[in-house]
Amino acid sequence: MTSNKVGAPGWRARAGIVMDMPDEAISYRSAGVDIDEAQRALRAVTPRIQSTHNDAVIGGIGGFGGLYRGVFPEIDKPILVSSIDGVGTKTKIAAMVGNHSGLGHDIVNHCVNDILCQGARPLFFLDYYGCSRLEGLVFEEIVSGMADACRDVGCALIGGETAEMPGVYTDGEIDVVGAVVGLADADRKLPRGKMQPGDSVIGIASNGLHTNGFSLARRVLFDVGGRSVRDEVPGLGRSIGEELLRPHRCYFNSVYPIVQELERVYAVAHVTGGGLYDNLPRVLPSDVRLVIEKRSWTPLPIFQLIQATGNVPDVEMYRTFNMGIGMVIIVDRMDAAGVVQRLNEAGESAAVIGEVQAGSPDVQIV
Repeated sequence: MTSNKVGAPGWRARAGIVMDMPDEAISYRSAGVDIDEAQRALRAVTPRIQSTHNDAVIGGIGGFGGLYRGVFPEIDKPILVSSIDGVGTKTKIAAMVGNHSGLGHDIVNHCVNDILCQGARPLFFLDYYGCSRLEGLVFEEIVSGMADACRDVGCALIGGETAEMPGVYTDGEIDVVGAVVGLADADRKLPRGKMQPGDSVIGIASNGLHTNGFSLARRVLFDVGGRSVRDEVPGLGRSIGEELLRPHRCYFNSVYPIVQELERVYAVAHVTGGGLYDNLPRVLPSDVRLVIEKRSWTPLPIFQLIQATGNVPDVEMYRTFNMGIGMVIIVDRMDAAGVVQRLNEAGESAAVIGEVQAGSPDVQIV
């Protein structure tokens, strides 16, 4: 029998503790974190990121903080508005399909829509990308999408964090989070004014689930329904995977000019997690409620498929999903027709879907 002794090859004593030393040196890369790949992937997307920068961005990429010149002479009472959110379990659908191209658009558009509800325009955006092992091409695909979405709304992609954490994240899965900082005028911020019974509720169409409700959708379609991401959605000619991955629609370019120009736009609500039931009361005063008429629009086929497959009750559907309405605008009833026309001319699909009534601040869907 042989014995290992302190001082023998492969062993070291420290503070009275005998430790086994490996034959080969351990590196950060062998522990699961590839710094070189992270740097290569960042260099690959740097031109796309820089394409979002404007004169207000100070310095380049790679500092300890993003710098933005906060001078707004065109606004008497500037207010900074911020929002943070994540893509959530939509990332799992992207992994199942093998297509991550829309996820960068998802997170930017979601956050920009959120601050639009305060009447704010986006200034700059920061992202977080977490994974077990960095796949550079997936990272490039997502960050490029972020840059494209930021550029579409005049927002600078000013910084981000890429985190490889083996043992924290599951292999093959990612986490995508983003934060936006925007600017509003204190005299023009939303909600504002005094909405009255009889005022109009305008709905703007979504293009799918956006970034909410995927836990229920996955459970119903794949676990209960036994479907695949490759199966076709009835009546659409597209697969379930393609339909679920449609990027979250951004409403900024069509809605922001209306908010700025019309005094009697009282509130804007982004229909995200919680659906119409939970999001609309967030912008209501204490003495009114909203009555929404389901017959004023037809839910998208993907929602019909989810409901039929899982026998999901109406209330649960309208509390989980946007059901085809991605944003709601509450306006004076005299302005409603003109606002709907402007939205449709801007490329949206909009219609009056309800009205304001006296009551407590809640939503009734009839």
